Amino acid sequence: MTGATLRRVRKHLGRRGAILLIFGVGKICWGASFLVDPPEPVGLRLLTQWRGLQDWAWLWIVCGAITAGSAFARIGRDRVGFLAALIPPSVWSVAYLAAVLTGDYSRGAFVAVWYLTSHVAVIMWAATVPEYSVPKSPRGRREAG
Repeated sequence: MTGATLRRVRKHLGRRGAILLIFGVGKICWGASFLVDPPEPVGLRLLTQWRGLQDWAWLWIVCGAITAGSAFARIGRDRVGFLAALIPPSVWSVAYLAAVLTGDYSRGAFVAVWYLTSHVAVIMWAATVPEYSVPKSPRGRREAG
């Protein structure tokens, strides 16, 4: 892509769109990693009792695609992207907390808190970021005092 094309895309995305695109691509990649080389489902018995881990990978991929697609929505219509971004880490957090409560995975509390802080809380914060920043204060203005 040329520099002009990248600038045009970045301007179209805006601040909220850029973070949605980042979140979406990350979720797609995380889900794809479960398809390519699925790890042991330690602490995820709440999920794997219903479906295999590779099936749950599609939750990440589909929500990631919705999130990334919402990056290109008009301002104010991107809420579905933020909601979709919240679903996979919230589901994983519940599964890990359930594993702690049942005694299946004592480390699950730490993993759940990690998902809740580095994923859910960051997504919720990003959803509140306004598209346009507050303008800079005029130059040359001195503080009274």
